Amino acid sequence: MENSYDLSSEAAAGKAFSDQSLTVLGIETSCDETAASVVRLSPDGSAEVLSSIIHSQIEDHQAYGGVVPEIAARSHVEMIEGVAARTMTEAGLGYGELDGVGATAGPGLVGGVMVGLGFGKAVALARGLPFVAVNHLEGHAVSARLGARVDYPFLLLLVSGGHCQLLEVRGIGDMSRLGTTIDDAAGEAFDKIAKAMGLGYPGGPALERLAAAACDGSRFELPRALLGRKDCDFSFSGLKTAASRIAQTLTSDQDRADLADAVQTAIARQLSERSDRAMADYAERHQARTLVVAGGVAANGSVRRVLEETAARRGFGFIAPPMAYCTDNAAMIALAGAERLRLGLVSDIDAPARPRWPLDEARAIADPVHRTGRKGAKA
Repeated sequence: MENSYDLSSEAAAGKAFSDQSLTVLGIETSCDETAASVVRLSPDGSAEVLSSIIHSQIEDHQAYGGVVPEIAARSHVEMIEGVAARTMTEAGLGYGELDGVGATAGPGLVGGVMVGLGFGKAVALARGLPFVAVNHLEGHAVSARLGARVDYPFLLLLVSGGHCQLLEVRGIGDMSRLGTTIDDAAGEAFDKIAKAMGLGYPGGPALERLAAAACDGSRFELPRALLGRKDCDFSFSGLKTAASRIAQTLTSDQDRADLADAVQTAIARQLSERSDRAMADYAERHQARTLVVAGGVAANGSVRRVLEETAARRGFGFIAPPMAYCTDNAAMIALAGAERLRLGLVSDIDAPARPRWPLDEARAIADPVHRTGRKGAKA
């Protein structure tokens, strides 16, 4: 499988950057946020966010009930230069004071990815800076390190609108998949059920707010997927279909609140069950026991609370990113870029935009959950 990293300068770059602070500009345009950030990575591994600007496109897509790829890409083209300029101003730096540039190269909506990737390459070329093509999911994987010290290795639950995976993270670029969704992601289930309930876009936060008004979510019986399987995979399609059908029969606001609570509880329960199974397996192989939960769904208070309780029962520490870095942002891309730069993992300037890019690419190819298509292996 094609590797977008040029490792030929690994030794020289690693030596040059091993004992100094690195200041990196990160660019993120994989979906409907145009984001830029400057992060400084210290020699001891601590990270400082010097600036972080996010332009949200929520209003552009609300009328459609979801993200329209062409509208998203056009908005990125219009906004990226201004967002990056504001980020540099907020950081109090000029482009010449950067040590490198990192940009999301995938996975994501490829039209949007191309915009940010092209802009990042242009800055790197114009200033003679090292360029790092960053996997968006790797950005989420390191995002908890923006708010706390998180040592490798750790167990990661990456749970967002497009992805739901359990991974063993031994270091940057060194991750193994333990489980993944065989159909829908948890965040996708939240959003599509919310849409069926008429809650608008984005649906996940709206459903969480509605669930807070519930009296008895247990009155709705929702399916529990893959109960007979002993692996760590997820499935949310049955839950999504069942809840969407129930939503069409509701007649009162209280009914809708109770269903929202039932959905939130069911999703949190499945995430907890699979994470518990993964922690049991992980604990047999590692002394350090930390569960990191990252991605947009990590911002859901109920989900976060249930997972924290599950980790405590297993004797695992629990760490989640600050709320500002759970959803898509460029600070996590800048940090992943800085960590790669420190190791000398500099990218070719012709690194491609990739709509699909699994973190554990070898496992995705050898043991695919979804059939590999012309766009590449899915996570």
